[in-house]
Amino acid sequence: MAIAKAERLMNLALCLLGTRRPLSKRELRDSIEAYVEAFGPGNGAGGNDDSFNRMFERDKDDLRELGLVIETVESLDGEVGYLARRDSNRLPPITLDAEEAAALGLAAKVWQQARLAGAASGALQKLRAAGLPEDVDPYGAHGALEPRIPVHEAAFEPLMLACRDRRPVVFDYRKATAVRPEQRHVEPWALECWRGHWYLAGWDRDRGAERVFRLSRITGKVRSRGGRYTADVPDVVTVRETVASWAGEITDRSARIRLRPDAGYPLRAKATSVRELGDGWDELEIPYGHGLDAWLVEFGPDVVVLEPAELRADVVDRLRAVAKG
Repeated sequence: MAIAKAERLMNLALCLLGTRRPLSKRELRDSIEAYVEAFGPGNGAGGNDDSFNRMFERDKDDLRELGLVIETVESLDGEVGYLARRDSNRLPPITLDAEEAAALGLAAKVWQQARLAGAASGALQKLRAAGLPEDVDPYGAHGALEPRIPVHEAAFEPLMLACRDRRPVVFDYRKATAVRPEQRHVEPWALECWRGHWYLAGWDRDRGAERVFRLSRITGKVRSRGGRYTADVPDVVTVRETVASWAGEITDRSARIRLRPDAGYPLRAKATSVRELGDGWDELEIPYGHGLDAWLVEFGPDVVVLEPAELRADVVDRLRAVAKG
């Protein structure tokens, strides 16, 4: 039985590596002898479709666990296909020193709260098989550290895979100033975590510009789309700077606000100057970057924006959106 499964997995891997276009389940079922013998042709008329689907999903997961990068592509008519591009499945020789192994060990610990925990542990086992010295403990050097990155958004995993496979996606996104979500067509670049929140950076095809999306505002299912990227993917440093800017981490100017004396302590901590007005308000000057309007809205009637005018208008728009529900 073990030999039969290994042969089936090998044939499936060869089919996925040998194709230049995505192959549907039906095409793979008809192309691999083990599937045909077990379930018959994939014409959709037999009663073995459910059994085949279960075996195919297990086989696909097994190949991914072995390290094969399998892309899932949805055509314009909604049919899902699979392929394994050769350039995505070709790796140079792996050589790691003790510090690099320790860093990978910490990275594996990060994902213990996500569905990636098994994949991370399996990756370390594969590195052992690829030549990681037996006397190097990837966890030992920093065993006292227990990093955790919580992942609660359902969109995280499909977006992570889309970033890895360079696959365009479609999802519904609700802006903080909008009452209803709207559909966005995005070429995803990378996922970044800032202050406990996950963000997706990518190219918005509808707007023809780079955009950053907070995962907690993605509603519904993330759907894959076929085709290649139309925009160049920037390097990882540039992507992180983009996310930092959109998340409000980068400031290049100042804003002037009024704040109740007994409120807004996080704002006071960031203020470059504070002046008591004596009429139940204090006047603060704070750094102004992208995302400040969303933060100010959280303080409700305890904050009034004085300037600049565009920040005041953004805060008013957000408050109106909240009032509409």
